Amino acid sequence: MGEQQATEVPAAWLVRAGRSGEDEESALETRRLLLGFNHVDDLTEVNSRDEVRAIVQASVPEDAPVARVSNWTGQLWALCRIKQGDLVVLPQKMTSQIALGTVAGGYEFITDDEGRKRHSILINWQRTDVPRTAVRQDLLHSLGAAQTVCQIRRNDGSWRLQQLMATGVDPGARVELAEAEVDEDMDVLDASVSTLDLERIGRDQIQAFVSERFAGHRLEGLVAAVLSAEGFFTQEAPRGADGGIDIFAGRGSLGFDSPRLIVQVKSSPTPVDAGVVRELHGVLSTHGADQALLVAWGGVNKVARQELRNQFFRVRVWDAEDLLNAVLRNYEQFSEELRADLPLKRIWSLVEE
Repeated sequence: MGEQQATEVPAAWLVRAGRSGEDEESALETRRLLLGFNHVDDLTEVNSRDEVRAIVQASVPEDAPVARVSNWTGQLWALCRIKQGDLVVLPQKMTSQIALGTVAGGYEFITDDEGRKRHSILINWQRTDVPRTAVRQDLLHSLGAAQTVCQIRRNDGSWRLQQLMATGVDPGARVELAEAEVDEDMDVLDASVSTLDLERIGRDQIQAFVSERFAGHRLEGLVAAVLSAEGFFTQEAPRGADGGIDIFAGRGSLGFDSPRLIVQVKSSPTPVDAGVVRELHGVLSTHGADQALLVAWGGVNKVARQELRNQFFRVRVWDAEDLLNAVLRNYEQFSEELRADLPLKRIWSLVEE
């Protein structure tokens, strides 16, 4: 039965939209995913990995490293294998959320708005705001592949991504498939054998630790510690009915000076909706605050993000990624007790091409 279910699940592909996520917003709005490899010619007619390699070799300088040719060949052959109905997952760098959809059309070689030839696929996005915190660590490890495009097969990944797209929750690998061997097709680049983004994997591990050890009110304490390290006088609101405010923060020895902040902390792994943003904006004047900070561990949904564009100078949002950035830049200023609760170590790693 497990094998039958596995064959019914469409293939799943990891894709990226620009080294820094610069093409992500366009991909989500237009449903047209434009990939890199801009110097590589049209692959529409290729039927084998060897044919892709020939086109790649003809497109790069003669002294290009062999490893680069091999890497690009593997990724572009994977791109050519994507077909209509397959599942696509796009880990977003701009929002630290994950977009999921199904392929509406296979590989195309098109001209973009700037007149450049681009490798492309058309996608019907189903979810665009799944927080990374909703995905379990083993699957996040696969999503940490550094490639622009590769296949996700390990740890029952295709089925889990299908469930994540339908429900917003990663159920984990099915018991009957948890230890199953993947039928290796070495002709297609797979995330399990791809170069890993070690920084991304490390950050995901830290976020998982924080989610487990600093759940609920403890997350408020971590946020207060970050604000204190950044020069704010902070006071946590009493437990219970707080009117949606968890922390008061202001400059100066007593916190009377501007900017004066009210802070709301949401530790849920699910995205916050626009109603929370409106309510927080509404109580700014009630508390005499200048600005509001919403710490939403699971980020905000699309409607809330649009709402925030109209409140740029009054309300700011930190998702799990933003809070982690704040923790890392202030870590040395934390108390010994807090650093013992959140033990971190700085490491150096070689930057892969």
